[in-house]
Amino acid sequence: MVGRTRELTIERVQTGIRIEKRLLKVLKALAELKDISVGDLLEGIVLHAFEGKSAFSAETLRRITELKTIYGLTLGAADSHQLRETDAKAKAK
Repeated sequence: MVGRTRELTIERVQTGIRIEKRLLKVLKALAELKDISVGDLLEGIVLHAFEGKSAFSAETLRRITELKTIYGLTLGAADSHQLRETDAKAKAK
């Protein structure tokens, strides 16, 4: 099968996930640049991560850095276990 890609039949489910606002903005913008859905982008990222591989080329990482600046995303991998939500009700008052 040289030059051909194989297609795999899968079952997708709709899910409601909560995600940091600026992170979602960067993901949406990156998905738009790649002309794919956010769901497809997340699937690719996770499948690569599960194998200990980077999901992005050097050029895509450069674009992600730009998008993070645009959307004010300063979080990094080291922050992942430190995130705490603000109390939305208290914030609204």
